[in-house]
Amino acid sequence: MNNHSIRPKSRNFGFDRGKPIDRYYIEKFLENNRSEIKGHVLEVGDNYYTRTYGSAVTNSDVLNLIPSPDATIVGNLATGENIPEDIFDCIILTQVIHVIYDIKAALKNTLKALKPGGTLLLTTTGLSQSCRTDFHGDYWRFTDTSLKMMLNELVDEEKIEIEVFGNVGVAKAFLDGLAVHEIPEAILGIKDDHYQIILTGKVNK
Repeated sequence: MNNHSIRPKSRNFGFDRGKPIDRYYIEKFLENNRSEIKGHVLEVGDNYYTRTYGSAVTNSDVLNLIPSPDATIVGNLATGENIPEDIFDCIILTQVIHVIYDIKAALKNTLKALKPGGTLLLTTTGLSQSCRTDFHGDYWRFTDTSLKMMLNELVDEEKIEIEVFGNVGVAKAFLDGLAVHEIPEAILGIKDDHYQIILTGKVNK
């Protein structure tokens, strides 16, 4: 029965055990795109990734749906409320779009906020436990095909780079709520597109 437990090790993505597995891939993606995180940068929730991976950042803004200590812009990506246009060199949108119901509107308003030539760095969820809370929903899961098609409705295909991370072993561990340190790093590095845990997208405007 231990091999078929219906109780996960963690219902909090592994945060209570260490670094969650999806964060390993998210941080690799941002590390590989340090050169894009420059100039006027917008991030959602806080500016941790801007501060950690940014290079030559001249201005750092934080977007939140409600007022918060970190927020410099209180706005709504789905409606466009208080979202400026043509102002940011880079927007970091990690683990955001799957908790917005009107994704297409949110992506459209995000791209509007970029300067011509600016870069959107986004990550989103494939296989995952639910992250719904009393405050926000948890609406969508993606494949590389669906994410690319959705973005291609807004920008030309050659401006989009999609990458996926995961394999069946990582998928089992992530769904069980294990943390990064509990999995051999060699396994984390194996990709099997049939088991997409995290999807990353780099979009140039």
